[in-house]
Amino acid sequence: MTDQREQLEHRIRACFDTQDYDRATTTVIEGFGPEIFGFLIARLRSESDAAEVFSDFTLDLWKGLPKFEWRCPVRVWAYALARHAANRYSTAPGRRPARNIPLSQARGLSQLEQQVRGQTLTYLRTATKSRMAELREKLPVEDQTVLILRVDKNLSWNELALVMSADEQPADDATLKKEAARLRKRFQLAKDRLKKMAKAEGLLG
Repeated sequence: MTDQREQLEHRIRACFDTQDYDRATTTVIEGFGPEIFGFLIARLRSESDAAEVFSDFTLDLWKGLPKFEWRCPVRVWAYALARHAANRYSTAPGRRPARNIPLSQARGLSQLEQQVRGQTLTYLRTATKSRMAELREKLPVEDQTVLILRVDKNLSWNELALVMSADEQPADDATLKKEAARLRKRFQLAKDRLKKMAKAEGLLG
């Protein structure tokens, strides 16, 4: 964990410990929102779909944060929430969770969502997509997700196992260890497949 991320985690925890959950939620979105939204764009390959899922993610975060047990970094938990929101959307894009929150909070979350999305899109649109990134999009969704979270987002194997698990809260150590081992193998196979594709395209010698 970088110093900046560690400091952010401490600020979120300080808000949480004083039961200022609204401020804690805002700090998570401000601090980790851009990379979460970038992950969703890469995962869904659509800015509009990613925007809808990011909105669902912020709601899940706002509702779930008071129950968060701090058995993992909040950044990792946020990625788990985002992945679950993306899976729900991919399965049933027309069904969205009810936004039963106070109007003032709904307005604040909406404004923050728009700000984060706008800043992230501005950055992504100025960056040139590499040919390797285009090839990665041809891999199965789970392989893409594992590569993005491990390589681009630098999650550890246990953190990756948590994000890729069926639950949003950490499983027991034995389950996480088993899932981490499975993901290591999947990661290596995905890397090998991507390397073969790159060689076929003349990108590697």
